[in-house]
Amino acid sequence: MTDKSTQSATQNKTTPSLNHDDIRNFNAQEDCLAGKRILVTGAGSGIGRVAALTYARYGATVLLLGRTNSKLETVYDEIEGAGGKQPAILPMDLEKADYNEMRNLALLIENEFGQLDGVLHNASILGDLTPLEMYDVDTFAKVMHINATATFMLTQALLPLVKDTDNGSIVFTSSTVGTHPRAFWGAYALSKQAVEGMSDIFTQETQNTTSLRFNCINPGGTRTNMRAHAYPGENPMTLKTPEEIMAGYICLMSDESIGVRGQVVALQAI
Repeated sequence: MTDKSTQSATQNKTTPSLNHDDIRNFNAQEDCLAGKRILVTGAGSGIGRVAALTYARYGATVLLLGRTNSKLETVYDEIEGAGGKQPAILPMDLEKADYNEMRNLALLIENEFGQLDGVLHNASILGDLTPLEMYDVDTFAKVMHINATATFMLTQALLPLVKDTDNGSIVFTSSTVGTHPRAFWGAYALSKQAVEGMSDIFTQETQNTTSLRFNCINPGGTRTNMRAHAYPGENPMTLKTPEEIMAGYICLMSDESIGVRGQVVALQAI
């Protein structure tokens, strides 16, 4: 380990952690992400799109990863139109991409940007809401792959880049049914349990040797297309918008959250 990494790791151990209320109610300074390079998966729509726009607004260079190029281009134009730093578009279908493609992506990022300061794993799919005994096995495998296996593969591929920065942050997206599994939520709930476990194990394996931090966000009920599919009878106007829950997303990417490790932060009351 370099002297810089040793110093950063020591700093992380001694910096008081923010509590979850601090993270939920984080008051972001306008340049709190300046100089950071942050990759967002599922950046073309929903929470991922809003997170990408928000990170750019607070000074980050955002790497937009998603499967639909046209959506990524729209977000790209929105960032540039708002005066943000020039983003990058990284088309990738997490269902189909193999590990070599992810390693090649990491090499591309290294060549173009030098390093990576943060990763927000936002991409996921809902699958079926049905009893496990009736769950279609192909759908089950698809949900587990996109939500958990591909998330692991991409994390491992990008890890050397994030470890090489001073205060790298990797944020996974969980769910209330990941923390508290619920009947009929099937593969989605199990995949989110896997993500929380992944964050926990990565934390245990890295906390004494690197400055890197891993955490999970549970966004709670939010006005997105996935929520509408899960609760078709719900009035979406009773839900918070993605913009209204961004404080926690900013906080966990900022240096203010140094020392926050292995947490599952619920951004709304459970």
